[in-house]
Amino acid sequence: MKILVTGGLGFIGSHTVVELQNEGYQVVIIDNLSNASVEVLGGIVSITGKTPIFEKLDLKDKLAVQAFFRANQDIKGVIHFAASKAVGESVDNPLLYYENNINTLVYVLQELVKLDESNFIFSSSCTVYGQADVMPISESAPIKPAESPYGNTKQIGEEIIKDTCKVNTNLKSIALRYFNPIGAHSSAKIGELPIGVPQNLVPYITQTGAGIREQLSVFGDNYPTTDGTCIRDYIHVVDIAKAHVVALQHLLNNKNTSNFEVFNLGTGTGSSVLEVIKAFEKVTNKKLNYKIVNRRPGDVISAYADTTKANKELGWKAQYSLEEAIESAWKWQKSL
Repeated sequence: MKILVTGGLGFIGSHTVVELQNEGYQVVIIDNLSNASVEVLGGIVSITGKTPIFEKLDLKDKLAVQAFFRANQDIKGVIHFAASKAVGESVDNPLLYYENNINTLVYVLQELVKLDESNFIFSSSCTVYGQADVMPISESAPIKPAESPYGNTKQIGEEIIKDTCKVNTNLKSIALRYFNPIGAHSSAKIGELPIGVPQNLVPYITQTGAGIREQLSVFGDNYPTTDGTCIRDYIHVVDIAKAHVVALQHLLNNKNTSNFEVFNLGTGTGSSVLEVIKAFEKVTNKKLNYKIVNRRPGDVISAYADTTKANKELGWKAQYSLEEAIESAWKWQKSL
């Protein structure tokens, strides 16, 4: 069965390709390499012993998207990762985010609705909840105004899919709202590979630990939390990747209760920035050079998941601890 993974050479995409291939699916990757390296392909092949089909293609090119789907009528499912994903960058350059994250989604959906049947998994985010009133956050939590253009593109993206599903019963979709993916494959052959300065906490920590970055900035220690730093739900990327396979099978086996469903993906536990730093220091036996700086625009105080729905309806649960995830991220960093 042929499955398309857009952004399949990115961090979560590449780990999902590995899990799909391990389950016997034939994978086609589309990636424009704007935030990924073609060398990741070698890591995927090395882990699985199988070579996915790879097409370098920019999904902002509508004609190229149309041509791709004309040539690949036998695709049974699409997992859509391709998007820009840094909160801070989206605040600085909103139009880049609206063009890249919205147009590409629309062009893919326009092709999927032409098929007799299509199964679509959307890479969404807990940012759709904004600053939630109640922790942990369940799928029924209200969608608050987005704290950043990035978060807004995920909200708009979900609305576009939902509206499309209402009038196209041949399209079945799941939006997976993930919290904070970290870590790397246990083989250390693929992992998070940010181009330029990392926008996410853990790669910045590991690069600081490795001496690539001089110092880690902790954005604010005056939040209303136990130690004053922001709290997030950090989940191992392999757990996230496995959830995509399970969600796809949920649709392929017609287990969905409607043709648009949403699920949170997290561990259900919140960890503060300082707790993540301490976990790194414990795992590596290294002191990390960090300093407290001003808050960053777009950051919410706290966000961690209620995963009951995914646990029950998908039969999926996160398996790895924070320390195991950080240990795998450090192993990956050292391999680089």
